[in-house]
Amino acid sequence: MYRDQSNLSVLIVSASGNAETYLREVLRSGNYMPVCAAKSLAEAGRMHSENPFDLVIVNTPLPDGFGTDFAVELCENSSVGVLLFVKSELFEQVNYQVEQAGVLTFVKPGNRQTISQAICLMAATHNRLAAFERRAVTLETKMKEIRLVNRAKWLLIERFQMSEEEAHKYIEKTAMDSCIRRGQVAENIIQTYEN
Repeated sequence: MYRDQSNLSVLIVSASGNAETYLREVLRSGNYMPVCAAKSLAEAGRMHSENPFDLVIVNTPLPDGFGTDFAVELCENSSVGVLLFVKSELFEQVNYQVEQAGVLTFVKPGNRQTISQAICLMAATHNRLAAFERRAVTLETKMKEIRLVNRAKWLLIERFQMSEEEAHKYIEKTAMDSCIRRGQVAENIIQTYEN
């Protein structure tokens, strides 16, 4: 489902209370919500696994690790947008490690406008990836239905010596008459006639 930035949930992962407060202020102007915070990677991982966030901002380093592995893992396993704040002297090295996974790296400290722009970019990236995920799920569902219908057609051909066209029309008509999906008709046929 498409959501604009006012509905994007955010997790701030930062050991620094000052950085968390500053990021909350920047996010407030964009109406992101809810905005939650974690002080460690372990806490952030637990929170994200319980209730996945749309955007994750990691202020490195953290007490239980630097944060690059966490950021890469999030990007590789979901459409979450991840922004990693690092010191300027580490930018090139860290960016090289995480760029291929889709993690956005940002030099800290940054001014309010550039941080806001980075967050908007991260939100736009998240929305784009989420749209691709939705399309992939829709295609997977359609492919599953096509496979079920084909399996059911072959059962009808085998059991009742129907032609492929007759089996197809039978499934279509049954679906229309019963006001159910073709996939459900196919599942019923498979359950009834498969050994």
